[in-house]
Amino acid sequence: MTEIVALEALVARIAPRQSLAIPVDSSGVAMAATAALLEAGIRDLGLICVPVSGLQADLLIGAGAIASLETSAVSLGEAGAAPRFVSGVKSGAFTLRDSTCPAIFAGLLAAQKGVPFMPIAGIIGSDLLNVRPDWRVIDSPVGEARKVVVVPAISPDVALFHAPEADRAGNVRIGRHRELANLAYAAKRTLVTVERIVDRNLLDTEDSAAGVLPSLYVDTIAVAARGAWPLALWDEYPADEAEVARYAAMARSEDGFRAYLSAFLSHRKQAA
Repeated sequence: MTEIVALEALVARIAPRQSLAIPVDSSGVAMAATAALLEAGIRDLGLICVPVSGLQADLLIGAGAIASLETSAVSLGEAGAAPRFVSGVKSGAFTLRDSTCPAIFAGLLAAQKGVPFMPIAGIIGSDLLNVRPDWRVIDSPVGEARKVVVVPAISPDVALFHAPEADRAGNVRIGRHRELANLAYAAKRTLVTVERIVDRNLLDTEDSAAGVLPSLYVDTIAVAARGAWPLALWDEYPADEAEVARYAAMARSEDGFRAYLSAFLSHRKQAA
């Protein structure tokens, strides 16, 4: 049964050394929960970006919360490179598991289906095969003779994202963002922050149910108003591009990052 708890109780269910899967910036990023995690002093997370990340990953990296990172990219988009990610790669602050978008989704699909790996095409000849010994090139056992790459299943300990609303039974509206369902299906536990809890049953009609993640796949929910800020939340509010640009400028230095992080955590406390 899905539990509805306070934000601090939700993030307390994420422990050091667990793997944490997060979505791309446009798909509902739990920034309020990220602030609460950092406030709690979380360390040694294995971060899995599905399939890329930006501000959320950069904040976690800069705060020293990440031991390993699997991703296709970390970027602030129009605001430029993710400065703490770049610095961390150069200094070896975390273990980087370089990936591709199809490989990450294939790994999640394997976990969803309960199989140890998933074959994919398109990586043959890539230098990535030199740095990912866990990806194997095999002869296809069926069809025409060809090589395929098999990637291991990705089953995160925790999936974390933000959505507009949930009902009191724990069903969560994710709209067209089916990658959030992929996250929940593959993860051992799914934690969701939402803008609000509604009294109506989101599964009541075919129209509403089509964009809903059933409570079966949701372990814990917490309300966090404007919980994706300064990133966007679809149909709710746009990204605060000026704030992201301010972060990009400040986080180029360690001192600047620390100053931004302190202000960000203070802002989130006031918004709570």
